[in-house]
Amino acid sequence: MTDSTPPRVLTVAGSDSGGGAGIQADLKTMLALGVHGMSVVAAVTAQNSLGVQGYWELPPEAVRAQLDSVLDDIGVQAVKTGMLASPTLVETVAEVLARVEAPVVVDPVGVSKHGDTLLAPEAVETVRSLLLRTATVVTPNLWEVAQLTGVKVEDEEDMRRAADAVLDLGPVWALIKGGHLPGEPVDLLTDGTRVFRFTAARHDNRHTHGTGCTLASAIASHLALGEEVPAAVEKAKQYVTGAIAHGFALGAGIGPVDHAWPWR
Repeated sequence: MTDSTPPRVLTVAGSDSGGGAGIQADLKTMLALGVHGMSVVAAVTAQNSLGVQGYWELPPEAVRAQLDSVLDDIGVQAVKTGMLASPTLVETVAEVLARVEAPVVVDPVGVSKHGDTLLAPEAVETVRSLLLRTATVVTPNLWEVAQLTGVKVEDEEDMRRAADAVLDLGPVWALIKGGHLPGEPVDLLTDGTRVFRFTAARHDNRHTHGTGCTLASAIASHLALGEEVPAAVEKAKQYVTGAIAHGFALGAGIGPVDHAWPWR
């Protein structure tokens, strides 16, 4: 690679036909933050501002071929995973990522912004036992924490207990996203020893589709740019907070965050 080649970040996730979340959100985030985004499509969704009307998994051999194609030739400075849908796809991706030395950010996508299930119930145990072991950082929301660990977070005091339960599953760092709790939004990041608390303004904007994908991709981008995990999370939070503030209406339902807000 030449000095002019930007850091390379790979997303392994589902496609969002509405462009607000999934691989589309990941690649927009990566472009905005100055890295070269690459993609492995694991599933295709029929999705718009009103919800997910259906999804179809790609065959595991197609997912593995995409991974091998990018990793063997181009290489990566970071990887982000999102919607993987089924046990077979989770197993396939986890097996490959176990051999990757670059940092891995796992967004354990279980449900869409509209409440539509994006992870088969039988795949939850595979995420627990295989995928989280590959993660440098895992970024569950409160529903995903409960799904993975059984810990129900009802206030900020519960967040550390939830993070420790997630860390027991193998990731190096756990970022518990507390945006759905009442009051000031707080996220908690820990490696089991160090604890960081991130706050942000709560914007009165219902157009928040794609926030989870965008945050995880922003963290991966900053890791690829050379930041340590706490700094990468802090900078990613700043980017996502701005994207939420500038979220816009699209269709008849929940619109997306604005990935291009720094340029406007």
